[in-house]
Parts: sequence; structure tokens; C-alpha cells
Amino acid sequence: MTVYAKPLSPDVVSQSGNTMVLSMGPQHPSTHGVLQIVLEIDSENVVTADPEIGYLHTGIEKTAEGLFWTQAQTVIERMDYLAPSSNALCYALGVEKLLGITERIPPRAQIVRVLLMELTRLASHCVWLGTHGIDLGAISIFFYCFDLRENILDLQEASGGARMHPNYVRVGGLNGDLPEGYLARLDALIEKIPGRLRELRGLLQANPIFQDRTIDVGYLSPEQAIQYGVTGPSLRGSGVAYDVRKAYPYTGYDTYDFEIPTREEGDAYARFLVRLDEMDQSVRIIEQARKRLDTPGPVMIDDTKVALPPKETIALSMEALIHHFKLISEGFRVPPGDVYQAVESPRGELGYYIVSNGENRPYRIRTRPPSMYNLQALKGIAPGNLIADLVVMIGSLDPVFGEVDR
Repeated sequence: MTVYAKPLSPDVVSQSGNTMVLSMGPQHPSTHGVLQIVLEIDSENVVTADPEIGYLHTGIEKTAEGLFWTQAQTVIERMDYLAPSSNALCYALGVEKLLGITERIPPRAQIVRVLLMELTRLASHCVWLGTHGIDLGAISIFFYCFDLRENILDLQEASGGARMHPNYVRVGGLNGDLPEGYLARLDALIEKIPGRLRELRGLLQANPIFQDRTIDVGYLSPEQAIQYGVTGPSLRGSGVAYDVRKAYPYTGYDTYDFEIPTREEGDAYARFLVRLDEMDQSVRIIEQARKRLDTPGPVMIDDTKVALPPKETIALSMEALIHHFKLISEGFRVPPGDVYQAVESPRGELGYYIVSNGENRPYRIRTRPPSMYNLQALKGIAPGNLIADLVVMIGSLDPVFGEVDR
């Protein structure tokens, strides 16, 4: 008989001792992905909840080990399909460390990378908030969120050529500079976002039904969060101010002025508030990055052994033609070594452990997916709550199962 730190009534998880096992999923339409939860319940109360994962396993890590270093980014972007650029940047930063070119990435490429990461964070949080609202019967919030997300995906398509998986971040920089007219569209979006965020808060933050469904539901103590390896907004909703952008700055994040939102309550409502506050902070960073983009410059490292030579030089220079042919046909080689690189994805600390044996392909790639660690916290926060609140708790953790199962 286990007593939890802040359970709902009853104070003891199982009062009668008469429990049954119930399987929720894997086809359940409100679990934010293909997830099965094996529940032990006592009447309407959850006694235990064990997530059963693996239904979306794609073998991305092993697939990447059979591709050239640059080709691997194509599959890696598909782990967290709501934040593909976060995956691409984390991987690229790791490979750049192995190549020893981290300090040679052009400043403009660094600025655009930061801009992309924060736009991606906004777009991802829009999906989370819109679907989280639908989970609780709030339909309108979905359309407000996805309208804003569409504007962000328009910019993503303009820069990278694709709305979902642009493959725009490359080892050494970016796949070309921002297109003509991009900054004007970005300015229009920056002008629109603050008003839209106020509308999102107005729809749910003080809504009595939403508050009743989320306050004191799914309590996660700081100690539990750290024990389960929870990161991102789910950790900061429990009062722990850990953010990779501040703790281990990358891509020049240490030169931007922003705060780490936290809440002490540790429930589903606190995690909701932290993500809303994070969206405000992302806007601050985007505005700062926009001002820095007025200065032109290269967006790719000047090293034709790593980056493709400019197209206009291929017909004029035999050396450029040779480098282009070799990079396309066999890629580049990375010195032997291993590295762990982390970034702050919309769901928390996303990390890649990359091993090179000196060949033109990764020897090993292993991922630290924040969604998988965050999801395991469901074992600790679900007992003592009602079955009806399970979807609320899952949604408040914002798992993406492409990176959970990989």
C-alpha cells in the first residue's frame, strides 16, 4: 500500500484491495501517439500505470549508421517529427565537434539556426496546446494554434523547401541563405504572434473547466522528476530551472537575453503555464535574432572538403568539380572519436551520442530522447488519480512517439 506525495482522493491508492488490469490502447485516439498503457485500477482510481512502448519503432539509429554523414540527417529529422530542425541541429553540432570546425561556423548561420530552433519550439508547442485542448473538449484552441503553426511552416518551407522535414540545417552551416522576401514575412509573423499568444491564454488559462481538469492532477515532485530523468517544460513545471540553452550554451544562445520559466506546483496546470511562458520567451529570442539578420554574410563553412562548393564554381574550377563529385558519391570522412551533444528541444534535453571510426559513415548513433524519459514519469504521477485524468497527464508531458520508439 503506497501513499503518494500529492494524490487526489482517496489518500491511499487502493482502498479495497480489489483491483483489475485494464489495457488502454494502443489504438486510443487521445494518447498523442501509438501508446499502450497497462493499468491496474481500483474502481475509477489508478493503482499502477505501465507505459508499453515500441509500436512506432522505425530503426532510425541503425539506418543512420548505413548512410553518409550528411545523408543521416534525413532520417534523424524524422525522430521528433514536430521538431525536425532540433534533431538536425543536435546531430550537426555533434558531427562538427568531431570534425573540429565548431568555431568556424559562420555567424549568420548561427543566428539563423537560433531563429529556426525558436520557430520550431513555437510550432511544436502549438501542436501540443491545440491537441491538449481537444483532449479536454476545448475545440476552438486547436484552430487558433494551428493557424499560427501554418504561418511558421510557411517560413520553414520558404527556407528549407519542405514544411515538415526541410533538411535545411547541415553539417557546417545551412543549405543556402534565407530566400528573398523571407525577412518581410518573418516581420509580419513577429507582429502577429504576441496578439495570438494573448488569445491562447484568454481561451484556457482562466477557464474554470480547464483549471478543474488540470490543477492538482498528475503531481510530479522535483525529486521524482530528477529520478525519472525528466527534462524540459515537464521538469521546469516542478520548479527545477534546468535548460540546456543556459546550462550548456550552443549556437550562441549565451548571447541572447531570455529567461527560464518555472512553476513550483508540479501539476498538469503548471506544465501548461510553463509552456505558455516559454512561447513568450521564444518570441523574445526571435526578435533578437531578427535584428542580427540585417548583416549579410556566408551561411556555410568555407571548406569544400566538408561543404559542397558553390554551384557557380563547379563549371569553372576542376578542383571544385572534384570536391563536388567526391562529396556526392562518397561523402566526407570524420576523424575517429566519440561525442555527446545536447540541445533543448521543445520536450527537453535531446542528445546524440555519436561515434566515428574514421569512415564516411557514423559507426554508432544513439539518441537521448526526452519524450521517452518524460513518459516514464507517468508511472509515478498516475497512481492515485482517476482514469479520466490519464489523457490529461499524458498530454501534459507532451510525448512524441517517433523519438520514444525510434
